[in-house]
Amino acid sequence: MTVQMTVPIVLAGARGHGRWHLDNIRRLQDKGIVRLAGICELTPLTGDEIPEGLGTPEQSADFGALLDSTGARIAVICTPIPTHTDLALTAAAKGVHLLLEKPPAPSYAEYRRMADGVAQAGVACQIGFQSLGSHAVPAIRELIAEGAIGELEGVGGAGAWARPEAYYRRAPWAGKRRLHGVDVIDGALTNPLAHAVATALALAGAPHAEDVTEIETELVRANDIESDDTSCVRVTTTGGLPVTVAATLCAEDPDEPYVVAHGSRGRITFWYKQDRVLLQRADHGPEEYEYGRTDLLENLVEHLTDGAGLLVPPDATGSFMKVVEAIRQAPDPAPLPEGSWHLLPDERRRVVPGVDGLVAAAADTLSLFSELGAPWDVPNGLRKEVST
Repeated sequence: MTVQMTVPIVLAGARGHGRWHLDNIRRLQDKGIVRLAGICELTPLTGDEIPEGLGTPEQSADFGALLDSTGARIAVICTPIPTHTDLALTAAAKGVHLLLEKPPAPSYAEYRRMADGVAQAGVACQIGFQSLGSHAVPAIRELIAEGAIGELEGVGGAGAWARPEAYYRRAPWAGKRRLHGVDVIDGALTNPLAHAVATALALAGAPHAEDVTEIETELVRANDIESDDTSCVRVTTTGGLPVTVAATLCAEDPDEPYVVAHGSRGRITFWYKQDRVLLQRADHGPEEYEYGRTDLLENLVEHLTDGAGLLVPPDATGSFMKVVEAIRQAPDPAPLPEGSWHLLPDERRRVVPGVDGLVAAAADTLSLFSELGAPWDVPNGLRKEVST
């Protein structure tokens, strides 16, 4: 069915990652699907900051007033994590549908307040885990269901990324667990590499909060921050499957993050940013596939105009939010001793020697850092089991 009219959109948070949303909205506007009606920022964007072709959208620091004045039908919220729930509920109260950036909230209680409020208001809400729009996700689930790799034994995830020290100075909330008494929980697994966690849980068939029984965390940091920059989490699903995801922002040689489904007769590796899949199984040669991807904002528009199913509604991120909650409740990440990291002067970033291999080993063996003989000590109490 052809969309009869463009859908007016307001973008809250147009700087930082919000620039990606500006470009994506321009792409959809060029297709005649949406129209950027407004931008909500504390400081208005200059003309140079608005991509060519988007015109001169109305700008205001008052989100609710902007939704009213523009007649927005969709709000894209890409603001600091602690603001997500209140802004989402402001839009929902006005009947405005949502694309809410990940992580949807800094705590499980805030997530529930958001999800319940949105549901009560009767508006659609899509959570911005773009990797879950990959056509590879249902394809891998089908391969697993067909027994292509035998019986599923667990899912691993690995993310070895690098961030300079300036990354933690980009915003007041960056690298914080709390700010002015409010939860932020801006850690490696909850924000930059959150896709690895959500995608691993999806491949394990455990996207909902009730799909999780136990969570173990190990959180440390090389940088002078509150939150973790090197992390490992192991989730046990109601079906007894282990889902272990390890991440670092202190990699020696940064590489593409991936998740891997382990079976009794093979494995499936998914590089989720590239939509690339490698199937390795007994009695077969390796098979590699590349898949397309459905944009989540476009899917939301199609949901409103054509009745398409939402790809990432709030309930599909419940188990991820249980992980966020376990990390929130865990002891504050322990600083690594100075001898276990060094500074790369040219890049102004801290590196933990050997961490790349440790992250990969955690995903490969479904083990925690402490079980792999990490070269640093994990203090007592840092590993935490949470019954959900």
